[in-house]
Amino acid sequence: MTDLQTLSDHIAAGLGDLVASRVIAFGELTIVAPAEKILDVLRFLHDDPGCRFISFIDICGADYPEREKRFDVVYHLLSPRHNTRIRVKVETDEATPVPSAVSIFPAANWFERETYDLYGVLFSDHPDLRRILTDYGFDGHPLRKDFPLTGFVEVRYDDEQKRVVYERVKLTQEFRNFDFMSPWEGTDYVLPGDEKAKAN
Repeated sequence: MTDLQTLSDHIAAGLGDLVASRVIAFGELTIVAPAEKILDVLRFLHDDPGCRFISFIDICGADYPEREKRFDVVYHLLSPRHNTRIRVKVETDEATPVPSAVSIFPAANWFERETYDLYGVLFSDHPDLRRILTDYGFDGHPLRKDFPLTGFVEVRYDDEQKRVVYERVKLTQEFRNFDFMSPWEGTDYVLPGDEKAKAN
């Protein structure tokens, strides 16, 4: 297994300014790169004999709505030759596309589609960027922090119409006011059934 600090120094020397930051935490190396240069970074990690990260594991997203560039696009790669993993992060916003990694890692195709579907992150030069997990008419991106917990519409099969119907979300449980008090502190009101115990 390659020493992570040695690998980190090797990558920083090979990529120079393309590595915005690098961190070793919990036994894993994470590098942050500019989104517009991600293909140069991935190609170096794939081709360099000291790296050989040829196995593509995953692309995922993370949403930080308080940031100007609210999304992290996170790439996970494996080097079977060196028995080492690496995480590469780039930051982007809702409108700026990240170059697609499909030309280097063909397996990135569906992962980029999933990231687009669930977060709304755009990938330029992707061969088929469309939704993959949600329905064709789905509104919004469900893993964004500002997506409502109940969603916008619900889908069900209507036996009378003999077809699938889309309806606005209706909460079937009426709103309840929870006081979140500890049960050992007691409440300011009588719970149903408690009046019988106090009557004795």
